[in-house]
Order: sequence, then C-alpha cells, then structure tokens
Amino acid sequence: MRVLALDIGEVRVGIAVCDPGERVASPVCVLPASEVLACAKPFRRVLEDWEPELLLCGLPYTLSGEEGPQAARIRAAAAQVSAACGIGCAFTDERLSSAEAKRSLRESGLSEKNMRGKVDMIAASLFLQAWLDERATSNAER
Repeated sequence: MRVLALDIGEVRVGIAVCDPGERVASPVCVLPASEVLACAKPFRRVLEDWEPELLLCGLPYTLSGEEGPQAARIRAAAAQVSAACGIGCAFTDERLSSAEAKRSLRESGLSEKNMRGKVDMIAASLFLQAWLDERATSNAER
C-alpha cells in the first residue's frame, strides 16, 4: 500500500511517500497549506503521481504523550483534505520530527535560510518511516 504522509503546518505542508511495499519513506515536496486544504491542482498532481491509498498525518504530541494544543487544528485539516480527495487518513506521533529534520539538514551543511522549504517534507518522511517501521515490527510479531 502506498502511503502519503502530510506534515500539516499553518503555512506549509510537507509531503512524503513510501514505496508500495511499505519499506522506505521518501520526501516529495512542500506545498502551501492553502493549496493542500483546497485540494488544488498542485496537490491533485501529487495525488495523481503517487496514487496513495492512505494519508498519514502527523499529530503534535507533548513530551508527556498527550495531544498538543495544535492537534485539533491538524485533525480538522486532515479531515478536510481526506474528504476533498476521497482518501482515508490516519494519524501518527510527529513529536520532534521537525527538530530531527533540522538537525539532519544542518549536518548536511544547509543554512537556516536554505533549509526552510525542506524541513517539512523531511519531517514527514521521518514520521512516515517511524510508522512504517512500527507496522513492520508488529506484523513480524504476529
């Protein structure tokens, strides 16, 4: 199953995708949040290119494991996108994914300015990969 991960921010949405075998997550792009929420042409093109069967949206949890203050906004936005494009959605913990994405980009030599458009899609690929790994582990234990 191909899964498209969405790191939904107020301004931008980072997008990542996995292979059909659900083994590897890869960053795809970053789009303006307004285009994703409206299921506008650029986002529809991503959907056509990758043909996902599930949207995986990152939910911000606090360090204590509770849903963070932005979670309700993310849930509402995800429901809107899911309904507009006719693809079901699921949620996963995105805690610290943006911080990890920034650290990774910094290590590769990018400045804050140059990493601005990349952080969100890298964060989406990080929480998608964690979700894939968790599924693989739980399937192997069965």
